[in-house]
Amino acid sequence: MSVNQAKAAEWVRHRERGSLWLLKLMAFLSIRFGRSLSRSILYGIAFYFFLFAPGARRHSRCYLRLALRRKPTARDRFLQILSFATTIHDRVFLMNEQFEKFNVSLQGEAMVLAQVLKGRGALLLGAHMGSFAVMHSLGRRQDGLRVSMAMYEENARKISAILAAINPHTVPDIVALGQIDAMINIAERLDRGGCVGVLADRTLGAEPTQAVSFLGKQALLPTGPMRAAAILRCPVFFMAGLYRGKNNYHVVFEPVADFSAMAVGSRDLAVRAALQRYAAVLESYCRTDPYNWFNFFDFWHRPAENRSN
Repeated sequence: MSVNQAKAAEWVRHRERGSLWLLKLMAFLSIRFGRSLSRSILYGIAFYFFLFAPGARRHSRCYLRLALRRKPTARDRFLQILSFATTIHDRVFLMNEQFEKFNVSLQGEAMVLAQVLKGRGALLLGAHMGSFAVMHSLGRRQDGLRVSMAMYEENARKISAILAAINPHTVPDIVALGQIDAMINIAERLDRGGCVGVLADRTLGAEPTQAVSFLGKQALLPTGPMRAAAILRCPVFFMAGLYRGKNNYHVVFEPVADFSAMAVGSRDLAVRAALQRYAAVLESYCRTDPYNWFNFFDFWHRPAENRSN
């Protein structure tokens, strides 16, 4: 194992191996049998992972105990897995623009559109919560709202390949992080009035982090996305596409920070405050929609040497 692999977070080393084959299988079946029939298979897949993924089951139990403020039942743990499987399954239809299959409600989109109308976009900080495919499809349906995704190169390649398998005509707008020109590419999209989404609830394991209060415990979040927003002097919104049963999704946007009016010399303080605000908003949706946060790893265990404060 290389030094980088040794320092990598657990979720990076495992790469959510189940979600990749699950998506390929469900894409094949869903296109042929439709959402209702193919959805019935999800229960078997979810039950398989419920029985044969003891590590994920243990970490799920830890998270749900904090989110629910009680001991989670087997039903609670199964519903979290089923919700995860459902959002993966629904990517097939969303990427093929079969939007009529879903009821999607919106909350807070007026704030983001108002920002876009000023001619300057925003950074949308998400989490491994709900469905980003719903967010992406919203950008294609909502006039004036263009959403790109920023992710690390390896993940970008995998996502592009999977989306191409689902719909060869889909060309995702993805900014590869870790490249020299990543900040330039993000800045160009913001200057054109576009929005750039980043999942900000996990660290790769060898990057600066900040300790925040999250679900009553101390957790470490990566500071990179928020520092990028501060450097680019752009507003930041929390985003999530929450799955709420059957064919219902609820898309939410909430303001986190606005670095466009940040005072000179206050960047570090502003970033720390914004990251805690992001953690608080994420926590609020973990409370209201606990089965939507798809973290099946030891989230609260982080290497102390990577802290930035």
